[in-house]
Amino acid sequence: MPRSEFTCDCNAVNAELVKNAVDAMPDEEFFGMLAGFYKILGDATRCKIIFALLKSEMCVCDLANVLSMTKSAVSHQLGKMRENGVVRCRRDGKEVYYSLDDGHVAEILTVTAEHIGHKKGGKE
Repeated sequence: MPRSEFTCDCNAVNAELVKNAVDAMPDEEFFGMLAGFYKILGDATRCKIIFALLKSEMCVCDLANVLSMTKSAVSHQLGKMRENGVVRCRRDGKEVYYSLDDGHVAEILTVTAEHIGHKKGGKE
């Protein structure tokens, strides 16, 4: 079978390691979801929203005040975050309150912040 221009043209140095990595590789759907999750986290405004929600849930109006943004702009970002399983909401009368969907989201952001702090501190 002819090799594609996008296929590696070298032989594996350690075929067993290559096989193990291929066997452990999740499917394409997983990587699509993973990339989508990080795309959501790849926006500074959405990261600020997550930081604001680390300690407690907040209504859209309060988040808008924290971020110095309009309620509409914050709601738009929260909608994207809700669609991707980053936040959840509950209604209380006219107000909608948002919180992180689960502890994993907080953990990911906390570990990432620690990594950045470590790198900013010049520690290798």
